[in-house]
Amino acid sequence: MSKWNVGLAIVLGLPLLVGLGCNNTSIGGDITDDAGVSEDLTPSTPPPIPGCTGACVVNTSCPASTGPTTITGTVTIPSGKLPLYNAKVYIPSGTSLPPPPLSGATCDRCDASTDAVASTTTDINGQFVLTNVPSGQNIPLIIKVGKWRKVITLPSVTDCTTTALPVTDTRLPRNQSEGNIPRIALSVGNADAMECILGPTKLGLDLTEFSTEKGNGRVNLYAGANGVNKFDANVGGGATFTAPVLTPGKSWWDDISNWTKYDIVMLSCEGNLHMEYKSATALQNLETYLGMGGRVFGSHWHQGWIRNANPTTQQIQRVVTGWNPTAGTDPATENIELTFPKGNALADWLMLPTVTGSTQRGKLTVGGARYSVMSVDPKLTQRWVTYPQSATVALPQYFSFNAPIGATASAQCGQMVFTDLHISGGQPTGDSSPNGGTFPTYCKAPSLSPQEKALIFMLFDLTNCLTPIVG
Repeated sequence: MSKWNVGLAIVLGLPLLVGLGCNNTSIGGDITDDAGVSEDLTPSTPPPIPGCTGACVVNTSCPASTGPTTITGTVTIPSGKLPLYNAKVYIPSGTSLPPPPLSGATCDRCDASTDAVASTTTDINGQFVLTNVPSGQNIPLIIKVGKWRKVITLPSVTDCTTTALPVTDTRLPRNQSEGNIPRIALSVGNADAMECILGPTKLGLDLTEFSTEKGNGRVNLYAGANGVNKFDANVGGGATFTAPVLTPGKSWWDDISNWTKYDIVMLSCEGNLHMEYKSATALQNLETYLGMGGRVFGSHWHQGWIRNANPTTQQIQRVVTGWNPTAGTDPATENIELTFPKGNALADWLMLPTVTGSTQRGKLTVGGARYSVMSVDPKLTQRWVTYPQSATVALPQYFSFNAPIGATASAQCGQMVFTDLHISGGQPTGDSSPNGGTFPTYCKAPSLSPQEKALIFMLFDLTNCLTPIVG
């Protein structure tokens, strides 16, 4: 709208409508400016809101007594058990809905622009307030966390009112019929149970989403060293991850095309390094995948990907500056890093009555913790959780780093996290992946432990768009 339209609307006492959709009503005509040049006041036709019918416009002159046209709600993880922080909620612009995200390693950065009529993000309570939204019928609303995506169509939005959405509508999808789920490759190891935390009773994915690589599920299980049915093709219907146990030859990891078709690769702790199944090619492939925008979650003994990287050809070995030779206590009370915004958000989130993950802000009780790392490079990494080994030494227990490693922040696309916090929460109370067990029958822990809640928070951060680390 030009300055003339704004002034004319004020003079005539007309509501100021910013056309963002179909069926706009606007004032047209010509006016002569100070130079005697006729100016066309008919605004260009903006693109319609996808699927929107009726008076799809944003009224920016709602009375103070009502406030602007607003949509509110609470976003949760698929199971609905935990609120979701930093989810993007927006109404798209354009003539059609944006297509679902493509599977595989892609560059997804938080500073990339989004074509939106209105946009916001959720707070630590998972709550959002989306203001100055269009009124009309069939208004599309998108909830997005990286490649998690849910599209909601609001049958009707009334001008200058607040529409509160039920929480059942705003949880992330449990299956593909409800929305988009990232494609995940999950290596099962006997010393952790990442597959259990993703299931129906915890994070909330339906069991139909666990399948072989050739199946339709978004989570593909592979047998890692010492995992369920060690190196067997039948890990809960999953496919072989590495070579047979007696002949460790070329592994799944040796083919970069195996990596790049997945959005996330999750590596459960295998109880030892097992570098016999992780060749120099495999080690390089992980770093290449990260540089392409892939995301990797590595638990405990998967330190080997960092520790055994080639220092002359790889950058990943730079992220850890010292390895720790001694053990710590179990269980342990650990510290959440409060020196960066997301660390503070995690500390506050764990204290929420809807989460109950901490009884003291900034503290996290951990079972089954291990102590692999002495120090990390602060310019390359972000520490999230540390163990106070002494008054002056804090061992990194969970840290993340962006890739390509060492590149400028504007050139980075991928991310890996390494954690010594076993997702399973420690034996014997947590879930485990016993050799010879069958998924999901061994997933028996009745509720989420404090560290599982913290790890779910951080897992969604890993899968979200990339925020640069500025060292």
